[in-house]
Amino acid sequence: MFESFKHFVTEFVDGAKHPSEFGENDYRLAATALLVHSAVIDGEATPAERDKIASVIKQRFNLSDGATAELIEKATAAEHEAVDLYHFTHLLNRMLDDEGRAKVIEMMWEIVYADGTRDELEDNLLWRAADLLGVPQRERIELRQRIAAKSGSRSGEP
Repeated sequence: MFESFKHFVTEFVDGAKHPSEFGENDYRLAATALLVHSAVIDGEATPAERDKIASVIKQRFNLSDGATAELIEKATAAEHEAVDLYHFTHLLNRMLDDEGRAKVIEMMWEIVYADGTRDELEDNLLWRAADLLGVPQRERIELRQRIAAKSGSRSGEP
């Protein structure tokens, strides 16, 4: 009995197997669902966008590969079931401060620019999400310009 418990703990610590850690009230799930929505709003997520989602959430939330995959899977399901952004932004407003909500918008811009293009649907999504999260227009634009410059896009223009 002790041996099976030890094996479970070892797998859990090593990240090979872990219990689900992302409940529906977890801000990381809400943020990742918005990232998934950013990737699919213009059609289908490109491989570059999918890779960027994984790298961004793994780094920002300090997750293992297994936890990252689980979070993306759960967020994708939540995004498909959602009828609007409010469910996600409402939770983020309750759980995060101003800086945290701005970080979510920054991550969304990172996903938008992952494929090297930006279109009107993505612009509109980021405008609505920033508005619902209480991120001022000026900050949203500054974040867009900074991420565009990092990605090599010309001054954030589509």
